[in-house]
Amino acid sequence: MLKQFLNLKLTQKLSPQQIQLMKLIQLPTQAFEQRLKEEMNENPALEAGKEEEEYEKDEFDNEEFDDFDDNETIETDDINIDEYLSNDETPEYKTQANNYSDDDEHRESPLASPVSFHQDLINQLNTFILSDEEREIAEFLVGSIDDMGYIRRSIADIVDDMAFTQGIYTDEKTVERILHIIHELEPSGVGARDLQECLLLQLKHKTPSEYVALATSIIETQFDAFSKKHYDKLQHKFNVSNEQLKKAVHEIEKLNPKPGGAFTGANKITENVVPDFAIRIVDGELELSLNGRNAPTLHVSKDYQEMLQTYKVSKDKSNAQKDAVQFIKQKLDAAKWFIDAIRQRQETLWVTMNAIMHYQQEYFLDGDETKLRPMILKDISEMVGMDISTISRVANSKYVETPYGTKLIKEFFSEAMKNDQGEDVSTLEIKKILKNILEEEDKHKPLPDDQLAELLKEKGYPIARRTIAKYREQLDIPVARLRKKM
Repeated sequence: MLKQFLNLKLTQKLSPQQIQLMKLIQLPTQAFEQRLKEEMNENPALEAGKEEEEYEKDEFDNEEFDDFDDNETIETDDINIDEYLSNDETPEYKTQANNYSDDDEHRESPLASPVSFHQDLINQLNTFILSDEEREIAEFLVGSIDDMGYIRRSIADIVDDMAFTQGIYTDEKTVERILHIIHELEPSGVGARDLQECLLLQLKHKTPSEYVALATSIIETQFDAFSKKHYDKLQHKFNVSNEQLKKAVHEIEKLNPKPGGAFTGANKITENVVPDFAIRIVDGELELSLNGRNAPTLHVSKDYQEMLQTYKVSKDKSNAQKDAVQFIKQKLDAAKWFIDAIRQRQETLWVTMNAIMHYQQEYFLDGDETKLRPMILKDISEMVGMDISTISRVANSKYVETPYGTKLIKEFFSEAMKNDQGEDVSTLEIKKILKNILEEEDKHKPLPDDQLAELLKEKGYPIARRTIAKYREQLDIPVARLRKKM
């Protein structure tokens, strides 16, 4: 027997407009410009620039706007044309900001690589004479190379993967032969399956010499001893002087253990970094501005207004005209929402960055990284009264131009730790001090993590050895034995 009952449940659901607003907030300047172009191409009711003549604001009923859905069927007879054509209020469909200068859009910081790492490798394959099958295998191998330049999978796995996913049926011997072609590509060492092979490939491309030959023998036969810096053992094994070994080791140290790391953004075409904000010091005070490219001047198409006027005065309203006015109404609603969303995006960006600027005021005034305060998303969220997820979207992938260079905003966020005075200090400050200590250490006797912990403790930062190891790894600094120089 079926039983019926009522169940009351509260759920939170974002409207399509709210979801789109969150996506707009997350976009950095260049991606936002692209999104703006797409919207203007899709919606003819949205136009850029100032209007030749001001026209009255089209007043949308708020409830109608909140419930609007592009898939909703609108009864044409129910549309109040007067709402779109007559109102005495001042137009609000303008988003021109007044807190940026005309030359803001020219501030760009070029990154290192004009093309992607993988595309560069594919381009190099064009210089080899390959059959169609060989080219397919070569391109699949290039696609298997990770961002650091390595192929981390076995040849057997690659053969199986090509058969199942690409319909390319081959054998390990053929793939191995094509892999040797990949090894001829630049940067040398690319396509290696481990560090030892990577170093050997690079040594192979160097100009032959006594020390290159010795370095090659060391990597081929005594790689483990070299990795552990057992120089006395190597000197005895190869019966060479300390000076000879030192020059051979120097040849190895000049090699690149991460050949793919030379490309910024290995899986995508790199672009110029356009700062989303600028912070300047004017008369000893901080001044924040939003990049003008984030504040376009937009308005609703006057032509669409005139189309509605034509429909209003028409005595004989055909079905085609009703369909047209339904289409126009949807486009006007969408244009109004998009313009309003851009305004909200501007306000959200500016308010959030302004809070970050004031929270880190000491740093922005003199550029001393040790003055960066511990700051988490919750701190800024509470200052501006916005959700943490919104603050995260603003901080992610956006840059601010400062007197000390262009900085990624999320780098200003850090956890807090207690110093010996019980005061909260930023982990960024501790990492900066740790980095300075490591730069000044004796490279012949590098400091192990426990000694680094003692030094930081003497400076007033009681930190566990395992925490030192974590910070050192985050700074991409190897352990002591790998920092040792001859």
